[in-house]
Amino acid sequence: MKYAFMTFSCPQATLREALALAKRFGYDGIEPRIASGHRHGIELDTPAGERAAAAREAADAGVALCCVATSCRYADPALTTVMLDETRRAVDLAADVGAPAIRVFGGKLGEGLSRDDAIDLLAESLASVADHAAQRGVTLCVETHDDWCDPAHLVAALEKVDHPAVMANWDIMHPVRFAGVAMAEAFETIKPWIRHVHFHDGAPEGKGYPLKPVGTGQIDHAQAVRLLATLDVQPYLSGEWINWDEPCEIYLPRELATMRSYESR
Repeated sequence: MKYAFMTFSCPQATLREALALAKRFGYDGIEPRIASGHRHGIELDTPAGERAAAAREAADAGVALCCVATSCRYADPALTTVMLDETRRAVDLAADVGAPAIRVFGGKLGEGLSRDDAIDLLAESLASVADHAAQRGVTLCVETHDDWCDPAHLVAALEKVDHPAVMANWDIMHPVRFAGVAMAEAFETIKPWIRHVHFHDGAPEGKGYPLKPVGTGQIDHAQAVRLLATLDVQPYLSGEWINWDEPCEIYLPRELATMRSYESR
């Protein structure tokens, strides 16, 4: 399996430093998060020359820029025009730096919008940018996130789009935690569309849900690895650890070792 981590693990690292971390600890890729103040230098306003340099730097390091993580979202009609423009720009950014995918959200449902109307709006929005993404060699991966944690809701939109450049980012925690959908059920629902994966463990603690080392929280990563191993197209499994209070030099190798151990079970 191929593993990556999002740059929330090292927000103060330059691209070269983030790639070196991945190389040092045995990760296959990194997932730059844009518009979050990270220092990797891959942003919507990054000039063409710097984009080409980023692509070369990743290639020279032997570490993939596996996905560009965005905040694009589509379930609020008030934001549609702005979000579609941002999506096209993000697709171009990903293509220019050599990333095969961008992460997008379904988004919070607009005020008064029914679920059926939201599914239609999401599908229409994604369909309107799908051809551009395909022409640039980029896949839009819609995450099981926010008001789309139930994979059935997301799949309803993806089925309407029916385009090879519009797929899913399966965050394995969110359906379990927020939608009450069991891991195996979530996987079976979203399986044909999985092209990217986010993993991270956690558990309820008081009113919060702090991050936990993989294997010590509520999310059965061993089961997720077994399920993902059945896919014909193997996605990157990208660790998303936001503001964890441990140094990344401690948890990056530990989390990867745990995930690798599940592959041999």
